Amino acid sequence: MRVAIAGGHGKIAMKLTRLLEADGHQVLSIVRDPDHVEELRGIGAEVDVLDLEQISAEDLGAAVAGCDAVVFAAGAGPGSGPERKETVDYGAAVKLIAAAERSDVRRYVMVSSRGANAHAEGDDFGVYLRAKGRADDALRLSGLDATIVRPVALTDDPGTGAVEISEYAEGETVSREDVAAVIAAVLTGDAASGVTFELASGHTPIPEALVKL
Repeated sequence: MRVAIAGGHGKIAMKLTRLLEADGHQVLSIVRDPDHVEELRGIGAEVDVLDLEQISAEDLGAAVAGCDAVVFAAGAGPGSGPERKETVDYGAAVKLIAAAERSDVRRYVMVSSRGANAHAEGDDFGVYLRAKGRADDALRLSGLDATIVRPVALTDDPGTGAVEISEYAEGETVSREDVAAVIAAVLTGDAASGVTFELASGHTPIPEALVKL
């Protein structure tokens, strides 16, 4: 497969890149900062420096043309204001939907968040959850072959390969390594197409947890 990852320098994205490359797939990593190019090339990715907030859907579509799947792993990040949550967490995700449609890339995996909801209440984190919820809704309505992954609180602990996958996960944390492993399995297997699920650390091996969906 050839997979484009928007937000390619993020922790989950880089772990996903390593997994896909090790399995013989090609990764196109889309980043905004040119300082990240060499690091990503060092783990095997092809890199395209693009500003997702500024690029047109047409030009982004040209960038991902020929890919088998796209992964949205970008984010405005902690400390960003409401404006950037709107332009990145919602706007860039929706732009990637339009880009995928333009270039007939049917497979789209969204890295979302537990609690993502277009009608979430509150300021600060509520703004983020609303942006992610609206992006998830747009993807579900797009008609693309979509999977929406909603991790609980993320850690940098080593992955265990065992997770909890359900509509509403009971676990409170999950390692970024396990999130990347789940996304890799979703991309390269037949499970989880057309579904939204929460993801937490658990006791079920990833392949088995996905089959249960």
